[in-house]
Amino acid sequence: MTQADPNSNQNEGQPYLKIERLNKKFGEFVALQNISLDVYEGEFVCFLGPSGCGKTTLLRCIAGLDIQTSGRVVQAGADVSTSPPAMRDFGIVFQSYALFPNLTVHQNLAYGLENRRMAKDTVVKRVEELLDLVGLAGQNVKYPAQLSGGQQQRVALARALATWPGLLLLDEPLSALDAKVRVYLRHEVKELQRRLGVTTIMVTHDQEEALTMADRVVVMDQGVISQVGTPVEVYRDPKTRFVADFVGTMNFLPGVMLAPQRCQVGEIELDFSRTVGEPQQGDEITVCIRPEDLAIQDSAGDTGNTAAAQVEKIEFLGAFYRVTLISGKLGDRPVTADLSPKHIIEKEIRVSALLTIVFPADRIHVFPAH
Repeated sequence: MTQADPNSNQNEGQPYLKIERLNKKFGEFVALQNISLDVYEGEFVCFLGPSGCGKTTLLRCIAGLDIQTSGRVVQAGADVSTSPPAMRDFGIVFQSYALFPNLTVHQNLAYGLENRRMAKDTVVKRVEELLDLVGLAGQNVKYPAQLSGGQQQRVALARALATWPGLLLLDEPLSALDAKVRVYLRHEVKELQRRLGVTTIMVTHDQEEALTMADRVVVMDQGVISQVGTPVEVYRDPKTRFVADFVGTMNFLPGVMLAPQRCQVGEIELDFSRTVGEPQQGDEITVCIRPEDLAIQDSAGDTGNTAAAQVEKIEFLGAFYRVTLISGKLGDRPVTADLSPKHIIEKEIRVSALLTIVFPADRIHVFPAH
């Protein structure tokens, strides 16, 4: 097994899929740089990142649709680095579904099975199993155009699973669907994956999708892996400023180191417990804290890890309110706090109200300044 660096923090045994020092160039453009990752049997792993970060290119290299410039891809102990897609053991679902529009649902699902020259009755039985598996029993004679987007995506998923692949690859499979269907289907896909135990890799730019579906999240930026971890680890303990900014919402405040685990932001001093690197006294830093981690007192004042502030704006976001606060002690840099409706009502928080922001030390992250 390769060294655990970001790859194997909670699994035992040999990985099912090993990506070793993989690089991919398109001309002079470096799409992937020195990617190493272990994926274990039965895992659901999400490649998460903004457009152009390399996540789809990495998925295509795993599938053999793009061949890496250097590095290896090993699946189930076999080096498939130069094998064509047809010789690799995977099923794939694309954002566009890629169903044959002139074939019925049954014919779409049977296509790969028939190419393997399976007996007709075996094909019919397997298609029925697949339709039942994805909740589309009885839809076998319909054409893709007669199905909703969510139903088409289920057919695409069933087709990817038809030949019992060892690896399921999902390339932004839910992004073309409306929000409500997307939320429903991501639960369905995750439950199906858990039931079948198939090793799955999904590409997405939707952080909520990755956090709710993945066993581990691989956050990518500009062709490199920024962090690998469970959804909770990536959200609660970001290892880079990019991850802190991309996953979830974060307040960023410039500061200066005063001593180990103590810094100054504007005119106030903060104690903190989490830092990346080893900033020294006098170094410029960036202090990060999530809006839901800020606490609010309904009286003005400033003592340790607190700052007096005024409410500038209140936004209703359904399950919570996002409150924008301005504090002269913080150099008039806006800070956002997410508060429950109950808190807003009980504390009678409104625009222009004077409050005290509380910065819990164990929720503050400190990164070197850029």
